Formats: sequence, structure tokens, C-alpha cells
Amino acid sequence: MNVLLIYPEFPDTFWSFKYALKFIRKKAVSPPLGLLTVAAMLPAGWNKRLVDLNTRDLTAQDLQWADYAFISAMTAQRSSVQHTIQRCNAADLKVVAGGPLFVYEYDRFPGVDHFVLNEAELTLPVFLSDLDQGTPRSLYATPEFADLHTTPVPQWELADFNHYVTMNIQFSRGCPYNCDFCNVTALLGHRPRTKTAEQIISELDRLYLLGWRGSIFFVDDNFIGNKKILKSELLPALINWQKGKVGITFSTEASINLADDEELIRMLVEAGFTSVFIGIETPDEDSLAVCNKKQNLNRELVEDVKRIQRSGLEVQGGFILGFDADKPSIFQRQIDFIQRSGVVTAMVGLLQAPPGTRLYERMKQEGRLLARLSGDNVDGTTNILPVAAAVLDPVSSPKTVPLCGDSRHLWTPFPENL
Repeated sequence: MNVLLIYPEFPDTFWSFKYALKFIRKKAVSPPLGLLTVAAMLPAGWNKRLVDLNTRDLTAQDLQWADYAFISAMTAQRSSVQHTIQRCNAADLKVVAGGPLFVYEYDRFPGVDHFVLNEAELTLPVFLSDLDQGTPRSLYATPEFADLHTTPVPQWELADFNHYVTMNIQFSRGCPYNCDFCNVTALLGHRPRTKTAEQIISELDRLYLLGWRGSIFFVDDNFIGNKKILKSELLPALINWQKGKVGITFSTEASINLADDEELIRMLVEAGFTSVFIGIETPDEDSLAVCNKKQNLNRELVEDVKRIQRSGLEVQGGFILGFDADKPSIFQRQIDFIQRSGVVTAMVGLLQAPPGTRLYERMKQEGRLLARLSGDNVDGTTNILPVAAAVLDPVSSPKTVPLCGDSRHLWTPFPENL
């Protein structure tokens, strides 16, 4: 079997770094970890070819060579997905699709022959078995969560390392928190499931053997979701692995309570971590309460950021505008917070409601859903009608001010991580 593993193109988003990449002669930030992991789950005798549309074109020769096209995508890639499926259909090439975009929208893509949804460790083997028997179904899905101890080493040799700034690796899936705008828990659960330290070391060994000598990003939604295993197993293994290695640095995502654990911070730095992305969202306590961001409440957020920075870790931050409790002053408050905290890379975007979230259901019940969201939280659009409470006249009663009510530009949902 000849299989194309196609990763659709991203639009010009915050994280695409489309123009900055040209300065360092790279074509994309990182390769598609999900597809490379799926590649390792396919039969060893199959011929596999990665087509990352962020680094090269899908050619007529590719389509002629292949028996199947496997496509994985996030919501922001929808436009490229539609065009890619059309090309595959025109070439009479069967399409297998999975990934976040299709979990909630598979019925919108009639050109796909087989949907293999949720976690591939569970649904892909069933599809492959049916395919081998000549009886593949159109839809494979499961509410269960996979045991990550079964996840293979991604097939990184399919990717051209010269095109990318960083490599991706995954230690855990799931998050113990329940922010109402985030669909991570709906897709991956509340209980963080982890790989073994031995698995991670095997993946790192493979990357190093293939010649990688740069940054490696742990894509976990919350790397510190299971502190016990992290501190007792993985970080000691990473610290030991780094001995004698050159050029390897790590980065990841974590919740702000990282600032409370000096030992954990010290171990991260000793293991080679240089930066961490934290969902700060807003300096407004009322807005944090509205979105159920309990881990950020009743804290000195600026001091938390500075405590992490003083350890040697760069703090990158995510910020959101458009919570119902936001007042007109929130714009300047966000600017002031970013400047006072020294967050160098600040992603500031409009609130969006992905399907599967509590926010989505609440907006639906209140009749405030406008359209499918674009999956790009910094493109100036949103799929909800948010309001900011504002007392326009101290004598009159409080009034509401729409932040974004123009539905002409609106579209669709989701994040990455397999």
C-alpha cells in the first residue's frame, strides 16, 4: 500500500510565524506530530510519504503514486483541507481523515471515505483490521481514552528536518482543570495520562540519532498536570539524558501554579527547559471566575510570572478579550499587565467557543452563537456575541456594549496535540 500522509496548510495565524520564518530560512515551525505517530502505527510493509503542505506542494505525481491519503487537521486548516480533499477526489484517491477538525465536523466533509476519530491508538487498529478484511466502515469513533504506554515512537524520518524550527514530542494528554472555553478535557479527559520516562527517552534518542540538535517542544496541554510522575520519573530521566548531549533545549505549556513549586522549576531548568507558555488569559478576577479559570484566581499573577522568569525560564503568555465580565478598561489593563510582567511573546485573542466546551453550550442556550469559528483566535473574528459590562452613565442602570457582533467574517474550532 502506498500512503500519503497529508498535513494541510495553516493560514497566517499567530503561531504560523509566516514572515519570521523567512529570516531563518525555515518553512514551518514544527512537523505534524500526530501524522508521524499515525505513520508508526501503520503496517511496516506500507510505503509512506509525508506531504506537509506548509513546506511543499501536493503534486500530481504524489496523487498518482498513492493508494490512500491520510489527512489530519485542526480547525484553522479547514480551507486547505477542503481543497486537498477535492484534489484527492478528482484523482480518485480514497481519503482517510482524523484529528480535531473532524471530531465535531465530520458530517461536513462528504469527500472523505473513512473517518478515524478520537485517539488513533484505539480507532486506527480497528479500521486497519476491517480494511484488511475488505469491510472498512465510514466512521470509527470511541468515547474511551487510550493507554499512552502503547503509543509508538513517531516516524520522524519521514520529515525533512531542514524545514523546521523545532521538533515536537508528547508526554501526556488531558488536563485536571476545566476552563469553560477549552475543549481539551472534552477530547482528552481530566485525568492526565502519561507515557513512561523510558518511552520519552526512546523518542529523544531517535531524534538525536537522526541528527536533530535544536529545540524540542513538549506539546502537552498542561505539562505539569501530573507533578508526581513528572518530578519522580520524567525530569530525573531528562536531566540524566542531557549529559553529554549538545544543542538540545526544551519548551512546553503549563498552568500558572508552576510558580508555587520551586523544586519543579529548578528541575525543569536543570533538564534543559528554556521557556514555558502559560494561559494567563486576563488580569480581571471577575472574568477569571466567569470562565472557571480557578487556578488563576486569588493570585499575584505578575509576581508569579516574575518568579518563573527569575529561575531562567522565559514566560510566554496567552491572553483573551471578550469575557462577559470585561469592562472597556480591559484593553489597557491587558497592555499594562503584559508590560509589567515582562511576557515577551504575548498571544492576545478574542474569546471563542469551540464545540464540546461548556462555553459553547451556554452560548447556544443563550442564543449567542453566531457561526462556526475559524480556529484562529487572533484573526479578529469570534463565533459568539460577547458583551462587556459598562456603566456608561453613573446615574443610569448598567448597559452592555457588544465587542464583536459582525457575523460576516465568522467561521469554526480547536487546538493541536495529535
